[in-house]
Amino acid sequence: MEGEDTVIRRDRFADGPARSFMSSLAADERIFAADLAVDRAHVVMLTEQGIIGDDEAADVLAALDDVEAAGHSTLPDGEDVHEAIESAVVDRVGPNGGKMHTARSRNDEVAACIRYRFRADLLSAVEATLALREALLEAATAEAETVMPGFTHRQYAQPTTAGHFLASYAGALERDTARLLDAYDRTNGSPLGGAAFAGTPFDIDRERTADLLGFDGVVENSTDASSARDFLAESCAALATLATTLSGLSTDLIEHAADGYLVLSDDYSSTSSIMPQKKNPDTLELVRAVAGDATGSLTALLTTLKGLPRAYNRDLQRATPHAWDAVDSVTEATEVAAGAVATAEWDAEACEADAGAGFSTATGVADALAMTGVPFRTAHELVAAAAAETESPADTSAANAAASGGSRAALAANLDAAAEEVLGEPLATYVSREELDAVLDPVGSVAARDSRGAPAPDALAESLARLAESHDGHAAALAERDAALESAADDLETAVSEYV
Repeated sequence: MEGEDTVIRRDRFADGPARSFMSSLAADERIFAADLAVDRAHVVMLTEQGIIGDDEAADVLAALDDVEAAGHSTLPDGEDVHEAIESAVVDRVGPNGGKMHTARSRNDEVAACIRYRFRADLLSAVEATLALREALLEAATAEAETVMPGFTHRQYAQPTTAGHFLASYAGALERDTARLLDAYDRTNGSPLGGAAFAGTPFDIDRERTADLLGFDGVVENSTDASSARDFLAESCAALATLATTLSGLSTDLIEHAADGYLVLSDDYSSTSSIMPQKKNPDTLELVRAVAGDATGSLTALLTTLKGLPRAYNRDLQRATPHAWDAVDSVTEATEVAAGAVATAEWDAEACEADAGAGFSTATGVADALAMTGVPFRTAHELVAAAAAETESPADTSAANAAASGGSRAALAANLDAAAEEVLGEPLATYVSREELDAVLDPVGSVAARDSRGAPAPDALAESLARLAESHDGHAAALAERDAALESAADDLETAVSEYV
């Protein structure tokens, strides 16, 4: 699809009935700037290699400046932005404008444009995850001692802290960021020089165009270079995983708001159209829904790619928009989630009031017994029997008393009875009443769990320090990649200025 053959093919099929169906020109506005950069780098390389003359390069590069200034909306009709830009250049400088397409195909050209633009979108997604991680770490630090109930199966489980809960999502997002950076690195390879799929006889310098465009290197095999879209699949998988993390975070924040543990900012809420007293977490519900969009984009992309013959197939034109949709929706959702986390206010009293509900500290008694040598499974059964014999208040407000007062005293009495029955000795033989009171108290229960990664304040502080260090490392990695792209853009501008 090079040189004169391209022009002949266009003339022959210019008025076919399916031209509008085949055209991607409108959607290609997204890669308009990318195509101009790719064209410039390619022309510079051709000139440096002596494939086209300096004057011809100057005319073409000046025409590309004119095309850029005029904008995508002024391009002539064409199958795609690549054809339209070339036609616009030919219109300005005559047939020699077609020399910009020497030694390449639209196959390697479009692959380069997609990678060029998509890598920038991936860095925007990385930046969004860093902002959300920062919001989570700041909130986790502020709420490190805010004791609250933990849940499994949405049932009261063990006491934890709001800080520990928030840090759990910071940990998940740490991996999401790493996946996106890995995807970026595999996206940032240059396919230019692969031509249609079988390379070119011209003495091109693939490394030169890669450097001018800020790619880390070349995609070696010419067929692989032109046809590969696995970088889109990998990136969409990383984005869908990130969206799943956001979905879980949204659900937890929505549930905790409904339980009264935190108040979402009005900026991230709305009211009912009929019930003025309501405050709905609509924004987070929309963030949660993006997981469906991202998963759908990934599925659509993989389904399109499945079973395609090697080299270029027009199916790929339908594949790329799924990646654009995924990166746009997930990046925006991540930014919104960061704002919701940063502006939410935690109600420490409400959190602590429910922290011992449902005998949630009972596990601490089993642990205390096990630490004296009682087999944990025996201790577990002993505590389960005592809890079953202790009346559990029926409603939530009364359940709060399970951590103190009469309910705690009743549980202690039943623990004594169970110890006599199971162990043949009073509970005090193993655990003193002072120790028992400490582990039955939600604050004491949290403080006792101080292993690495646990919610005890000191353990959490160490985890947060590690998470902050990782955040800074990823921020530095983002800055390094941004700087490399900016440097390459400067180099390309300098190289073009040698001719224009």
